[in-house]
Amino acid sequence: MKLTIYPPAKQAKGAFDGGKITELKPIGFPGEGSAVKRIGPLFYWAWAHAPEEGYIPMHPHQAFEIITYMIHGHAEHSDSLGTQSRVAAGGAQVMQTGSGVSHSERFIGPDSEGFQIWFEPYIKEALLRTPTYHQYDHEHFPAAVSDGVTVKTVIGEGAPVQLVADACMWDVELATGKAYSHTLSAGRTLAALAVRGDGEWTGAGEPAAFHHRDFSVLEADSGHASEVTVKTEAGLRLLLIEVPGNVDYPLYQKR
Repeated sequence: MKLTIYPPAKQAKGAFDGGKITELKPIGFPGEGSAVKRIGPLFYWAWAHAPEEGYIPMHPHQAFEIITYMIHGHAEHSDSLGTQSRVAAGGAQVMQTGSGVSHSERFIGPDSEGFQIWFEPYIKEALLRTPTYHQYDHEHFPAAVSDGVTVKTVIGEGAPVQLVADACMWDVELATGKAYSHTLSAGRTLAALAVRGDGEWTGAGEPAAFHHRDFSVLEADSGHASEVTVKTEAGLRLLLIEVPGNVDYPLYQKR
């Protein structure tokens, strides 16, 4: 297994509404400077913060499947489908943008914090689909709790979010001194963002420490599955996304 850790200095940055919304981007758009350009169908990943309130006006999307997942505060959504919605911490808004939809977003604090993540299905087929919007509250997602470790499934088995793109996503919290192990099938990649706290990876060569806001990318060997373990001394929250390293359809080429 190959492990690479990207600190915030190797991630892109962005801002909206005159700086009222700031973003750290583990995976950015072309030209934004992120070291990671994409991981298979995982196309874009932004971590947004709004100390008070910030607004992104109506803008269009096509084809991509876009999830907004809130950590703190609220997010409001309005779109050309007629949707008006608001989601709180732990909830998600999911757009399968298909043939095209326009939407606006508002992040509402104090200290609003959330992720917007784009997944890429086969664009040629996605453009033929009717766009959809779905919203899910924290209580809609299954969570397993065992020995100080909570694993909430956001995309994957038992979760209400159903995407065309091949992806799984978990919100994992570890109490002080606890560990979590993840088995990664051959040819798949695990992307991990340290939302809170510090930790250490084992099972991918030499033990490797990481810190708050670091972005870890773990790539399984093509021939066999691998198991990796993360542990923490003082508590940790990770957002994990697993995708295939390669897909059987052409991907959009970032420029």
